[in-house]
Amino acid sequence: MTRTQAAQLGTRERPYDLVVIGAGVNGAGIARDAAGRGLSVLLCEKDDIAQHTSSSSTKLVHGGLRYLEYYDFALVRHALGEREVLMRAAPHIIWPLRFILPHHKDLRPRWLIRAGLFLYDNLGGRKLLPRSKGVDLTRHVAGEALKDDFSAGFEYSDCWVQDSRLVTLNVMDAADRGCTVRLRTECTDLVRNPGDRPNDQAGWSVELLDKANGAADTVHARAIVNASGPWVEQTLGLDEENDSKNGVRLVKGSHIVVPKLFDHPFTYIFQNADNRIIFAVPYENDFTLLGTTDVEVHDEPGNSRITPEEIDYICSAASEYFKTPVTAKQVSWTYSGVRPLYDDASDNASKVTRDYKLDLDTRENAPILSVFGGKITTYRKLAEQAVDMLKEPLGVQGRPWTSGVALPGGDIENADFQRFLNGCRDRYPWLEPKVLLDWARNYGTRIDAMVGDATSMSDLGRHFGGPLYEAEVRYLMAHEYAQTAEDILWRRSRKGLHVPDGTESALQAWIDEHADLEAGRRDAVTAEGGGTETSVRRAS
Repeated sequence: MTRTQAAQLGTRERPYDLVVIGAGVNGAGIARDAAGRGLSVLLCEKDDIAQHTSSSSTKLVHGGLRYLEYYDFALVRHALGEREVLMRAAPHIIWPLRFILPHHKDLRPRWLIRAGLFLYDNLGGRKLLPRSKGVDLTRHVAGEALKDDFSAGFEYSDCWVQDSRLVTLNVMDAADRGCTVRLRTECTDLVRNPGDRPNDQAGWSVELLDKANGAADTVHARAIVNASGPWVEQTLGLDEENDSKNGVRLVKGSHIVVPKLFDHPFTYIFQNADNRIIFAVPYENDFTLLGTTDVEVHDEPGNSRITPEEIDYICSAASEYFKTPVTAKQVSWTYSGVRPLYDDASDNASKVTRDYKLDLDTRENAPILSVFGGKITTYRKLAEQAVDMLKEPLGVQGRPWTSGVALPGGDIENADFQRFLNGCRDRYPWLEPKVLLDWARNYGTRIDAMVGDATSMSDLGRHFGGPLYEAEVRYLMAHEYAQTAEDILWRRSRKGLHVPDGTESALQAWIDEHADLEAGRRDAVTAEGGGTETSVRRAS
């Protein structure tokens, strides 16, 4: 497409202020922030919401205790400050965890860990979370699952997050504030329009491809945000005039899920001899989540899968601590995601900074802001800074606003989830306790929209197995952009772990028969399209 053709296409419609490419956590957060400041925004994503990196994390909102060892104090301080902001915004999907760090006598000395935890307690303005303390693991419940060698340790606070749900809630809120959302829609070309010709609108012509039907169309935008994660450099390459000097290191993080290894609410953080750490997290009531790895990758990021060597690494690291060894035969599920870390020229993938770099190019009256790196914990602050950087070129008048506004379902009084849950039990005494807890945790105050007029379990429609009922499926299709069984079972929830074999195909058949449920979102979401899966289903 020539520049003249692009300009002609751009003049046929009112331009968006901003096109955001990528519906991972950073793109979703930026779209929400920008829409809330009054900008007209289009968010496009080549696959599903959070289909790649943002659904493949360790599910933690945390400061990153181990980053203190690399003297990354600024990142830790910013992340610690964000923990409590996010807890207040989404107390249904983000909640406190207490971590147990057993002292390994052959690794870091006890005084060094104690000093690090003192910093961790005080760097980020902690108000809601309790401080760290030493523990006697011969008496603490968390010590029962550990080898007798680990008699002492430390206890500290961080938070859990339903990662892919966090992204979805940001997309929902962006849409509620006027953002146009187009999923399974790939950006295939970017052309600068400098505005130096008659009737030529300054900014960008953005070519979009609907992956369902192969139809292409072009929209005009005053500015672009490139938040395409592992594909950030490929997206920059669509602009023939790009001259960015920044880049990313692609580092694969893999996790395994096994039947639960302990029966208490504490999460473990284990130090390894290679200076890395792994977490052992209570997961989905019946499981334990173990990970992660750091493996640099150089191939297509959407094709990354866990390897047998990674599984062995995680099992071996966990078995160093647990009385009962963890083996590959126990693995129920695995997933891998590629983290697009900002390339700081570190010689070790584990030492590459987890901080982010925002690069704004305003040449030729065509601003493009590219996001390099970042982590879930700091996504809201990243989004705020990104929109602030666009204030001058776009004339943004709105002030930062997201620090005190709840995400959908998070408007729980005083962020008191337990009180909210008790109220749900009073309103819906007929809901099975596991279903009620699951819905309250995942949907917060939106539980009322899911229940609707139902007064019994039979009113919830078809039971697909485990905790999955038709009422939830209908809600996800109508309100949360779910189009496939995979969307529902592995990203909007993790119910794929709880339903019988064969449920995914049965659910997809039901969805295909009820495609009209998408009517409320049809203008914003395209029909079902392809996409590369990043998760491996039940291990055989």
